[in-house]
Amino acid sequence: MRKILKMKIGVIGTGLIGGSIALKLKEKNFTNFVYGIDQNEENLNKALELDIIDQKADLENGIRNSDLIIISVPVDSAKKILPDILDLINEKQIVMDVGSTKSGIVDSIKNHPKRKRFVAFHPMWGTENSGPNAATKDSFTGKAAVICNKEESDENALEIVEKVIETLEMHPIYMNADAHDIHTAYISHISHITSYALANTVLEKEREEDTIFQLASSGFSSTVRLAKSHPEMWVPIFRQNKENVLDVLNEHITQLRKFKSALEKENFDYLEELIRNANKIRGILDK
Repeated sequence: MRKILKMKIGVIGTGLIGGSIALKLKEKNFTNFVYGIDQNEENLNKALELDIIDQKADLENGIRNSDLIIISVPVDSAKKILPDILDLINEKQIVMDVGSTKSGIVDSIKNHPKRKRFVAFHPMWGTENSGPNAATKDSFTGKAAVICNKEESDENALEIVEKVIETLEMHPIYMNADAHDIHTAYISHISHITSYALANTVLEKEREEDTIFQLASSGFSSTVRLAKSHPEMWVPIFRQNKENVLDVLNEHITQLRKFKSALEKENFDYLEELIRNANKIRGILDK
């Protein structure tokens, strides 16, 4: 890969993901100037204070002055503004997003004359926290970076995004947008629904909050951690990936019913069988 000269970057959405990317790219001298674009003035001011961005900008000026534009807003918003952003760029600028769903994003600009200047990207990392205060420069190290429909992007645009991935110390994976959305439904989106449902179950059954706090083990805390994730981010993800999420959710409900049936019928041999089968996941995750 040829040497990439320092680029001016415009980050649309200066929260957890956008902020973390900006911090790492600045530390590694991929960029020496970052424009922050955000409807949340408090986030912009905090990002400026934390040296995540170098200057606040409105959408039009931020895009005009950036070589690379990174869209880091909820997927519904990304889908809505992406065509407008492509309208504003020239033939040398590059646009990438960081959304957790991809089919809706790529479909929204499939006939756009500047489609090839866009690269669909999903860094496989996130936390239940949000905002510039949650940003951290080493978040992505060792994680997977998914690029979708790479054949629909210009070669030099793809090369720049691959350099971003290298600078973030991630490893690239290439796949079709539809396949990406199916896989993320299974490995990410269902985990959040399960966590939200568990949190609601406990809150419904355990009215004394002090008891929850006193008895909560690390197992409970890790399982329910995702329930702290904000609906502003996750409702759009579930909306965009509804069919795939429903498919995996139906299977998850089927599996829960198996555990329920085993307990109701006191079929503890079957319960053990279900648990032993679940243990096979260790061989996959521990590779």
